[in-house]
This record gives sequence, structure tokens and C-alpha cells, in this order.
Amino acid sequence: MVGLKPPEVPPTAAVKFVSAGTAACIADICTFPLDTAKVRLQIQGEVRIPRSPSTVEYRGVLGTLSTMVRTEGPRSLYSGLAAGLQRQMSFASIRIGLYDSVKQLYTPKGAESTGLAARLLAGCTTGAVAVTCAQPTDVVKVRFQAHGALPDSSRRYSGTVDAYRTIAREEGVRGLWRGTLPNIARNAIVNCGELVTYDLIKDALLRAQLVTDNVPCHFIAAFGAGFCATVVASPVDVVKTRYMNAGPGQYRNVLSCLLALLMQDGLAGLYKGFVPSFLRLGSWNVVMFISYEQLQRAVVLARPAPP
Repeated sequence: MVGLKPPEVPPTAAVKFVSAGTAACIADICTFPLDTAKVRLQIQGEVRIPRSPSTVEYRGVLGTLSTMVRTEGPRSLYSGLAAGLQRQMSFASIRIGLYDSVKQLYTPKGAESTGLAARLLAGCTTGAVAVTCAQPTDVVKVRFQAHGALPDSSRRYSGTVDAYRTIAREEGVRGLWRGTLPNIARNAIVNCGELVTYDLIKDALLRAQLVTDNVPCHFIAAFGAGFCATVVASPVDVVKTRYMNAGPGQYRNVLSCLLALLMQDGLAGLYKGFVPSFLRLGSWNVVMFISYEQLQRAVVLARPAPP
């Protein structure tokens, strides 16, 4: 057996809520450079950067990471991490930690197992609610990851607190919720792709008795969930990233951002940054789900037994 054994008493919703946020923060710390590379590749060609003839554009994941380290220093790989961790504590806690509870609400009473429709509805619900609550942190994270490509004189924010204040002052409170609709669409899709796929693969593996309910099972299910989520969510993710990074008046709405992307890059533009997206989302899912399962078990086992 690998890892902690499943507890006899299932974890409470509160334990799942806190464990999900903590596990997501652990996963973010491990994979944040890949997320930054993904953002840079997605907005490449859109952000106007003064380039000399010797300047090399980002090419591929490793090329992007090495270019950033060479031109901006190693710290650029973690630009926006503070906002990213703020986002995960508020975002992942809701969309992942409350998934099982919401899934039970959609499951008919007396049903032997939860159907696919209930799982999909639960994924869409927690994903949408999480975005509504945590959207400002996502806007600030994307701005920081993107603005590192700009010269110092053109950078808009000195820190995360300054970013929240500046966006609210210059763009209004609505600016902090810029891109909410495409982000709701993206995260409803991602949530279903991740949580429902993870749920189904894990259940299938356990029913077939191929593995036990432990780390190898969680690894396989999480890897499959990451691939599925990347395939279905990449087009919405590209549009979301560009729209949230845009300055005031650059796009009239989400649709105009999508049309501009298609006119500039064609359908291939919808999968810009796919490789770093998959590397990031796949590895993020593996770290997050394994941490999530083990944290839940550790908390439950650490609680004193009832008298």
C-alpha cells in the first residue's frame, strides 16, 4: 500500500473545503512556472513589446521558460504567485472541496450510485460559484504573469495590493470581474473535465480491482483528468487570458476578443499554448488530487476518536 489508508469515517465538508484549498496551493507552487509560460504563449503576438532584431520570441515550453529566466531573471517564473495562492484558497476550496456535497444534492434519494448527469451538474455549479467569488484574484494573477514581458517603465502594478487598488480605481469595480463570463464557461468545463473524469476513472479502477484506493489510483485518475480538462477547456482559456489581460477599450466584449483572435491566428489560435497548458494542468492535477486525498485522510486520522 502507498500513502495513508482510507479512513472508516468519511471526511466532513469542512475538512474537504480546507484540504482542497491547501492541496491546490501546494500544486500551484509546484507548477506555477508552467502556468506563467502558458500565459506568455497565449498572449504572444498581442502584447506590444519593443523588440530589437536580436530579441527572440517565445518558442515552446522550455524555450519560454529559458527566455524568461535569461531576460527577466528566475523570479519572473513566479510573478503573480501571491495572487495565485489567494485565488486557490478561495477558488479551489469551493469548486473542489464542495463538489461531493453538491453532487449529493443532485443525486436522487435512494439511488445506489451517482449518475453522470448529477456529476456534471455538480461540476458546473461549484465551478461557476467559485469563479464568481474568486474572479478578482484571477484577473490580478493573469495581469502579473503577462506584464513581466513588458519593460519596467510600462509595468502597471508594483504588487498584488496595488493591482487590486489600481484596477478598481482605473477600470471600476467591474474591472476586477473582467472576463467573468468566459471564466465561468472555462471553469465549468474544466471542473467537469477534472472532477467528473477523476471521479469516473477512479470508480472504474476500483470496481475493476486494478488498484486499491491509494496513490497509484489517484495518480492515474488525476493524469487522465488533466488531459481531458486541457482538451475541452483550452479554447475558452485562451480567450479568457487575452480578455483579462487587455487594457480598457481594447475589446468591446468577449465575442470581439474571440473574433480578433480568430482573424489573427485562425482556429489554431484557440489551442495556443496547448503543450504548456497540458503540462501544467496535468501535473497540477496529479499533485493536487494526491495531496487532496492524503490531506483529507491525515486530518480525519488526526482527529480524536469519539468516546
